Amino acid sequence: MSIDLAAAERFIHDDARLLERHRLAVLFRDAPGRRVLDALRPYRNDDGGWGHALEPDLRGPDSQVSGALSALEVLAELGTAADPAVTRLATETADWLASVALPDGRVPHVLPTAADYPAAPWMQPNENGFLTFAVTARLWELGLHHPWLDAATTWCWDQLEGETPVDGYTVLFALNFLDAVPEPDRAATAVERLRPALRDDGSIAVDGGQSDEKLTPLQLSARPGSPSRALFSSGQISAELDRLEAEQLEDGGWDFDFQHWSPGQTVEWRGIVTLSALQTLRLHGRL
Repeated sequence: MSIDLAAAERFIHDDARLLERHRLAVLFRDAPGRRVLDALRPYRNDDGGWGHALEPDLRGPDSQVSGALSALEVLAELGTAADPAVTRLATETADWLASVALPDGRVPHVLPTAADYPAAPWMQPNENGFLTFAVTARLWELGLHHPWLDAATTWCWDQLEGETPVDGYTVLFALNFLDAVPEPDRAATAVERLRPALRDDGSIAVDGGQSDEKLTPLQLSARPGSPSRALFSSGQISAELDRLEAEQLEDGGWDFDFQHWSPGQTVEWRGIVTLSALQTLRLHGRL
């Protein structure tokens, strides 16, 4: 089984945002990373945060934690060696996260300003701190030293070494954190504590999601050799790679299994997940 890379590239050029088109060019055509930064900057606000539907499930212009996470994911993909601007943007993003953090160090899932704009049903204002795992992970990946990172990391460890998370996305973001935090022995122990949350096939259900919506082993552990990969057998990973290859659609792209609640959201997420599928397949030698 193999994928049609040319068709996937055509899909991204036809249907994805300029940001994903430039990311594709950097990842597969050795284009300069500054083009990605040029496409990313318009999503940035004067307060140092990120909005304007950079995270497609929040359509408003205001800065949101999920927008900061999306920006940090792109910056981590480029790496700090690509451009000193990456480090500067990451630092300013951490400054903004510190400005909205709660006293215990966590950042809220959705800030109150989101209530004024179209948003996914699961993106209503709340102080759930599970995105703290993910943004902290990206800052560690970027090698950033920031005062808020210490408080956020302490909060993450307190959560992982207290009551074990079982919700799908909380587990996903916790594994992101454990794959990035530079404490390998402590991380390995915490990874094992999350094993009971997984089903026999290595997936985990998404509470409140679509019928049979789940996170797969490849979503939960994206990189070979990472601490989280200890949770999954080689057979499970191979089967998921086969499934991912088979899910390329006739238009060349991939789709997502969570709710398609807005035409704009659907188009933007399909571009993102198509690029992610290509990255995953290449990382595992399937492309």
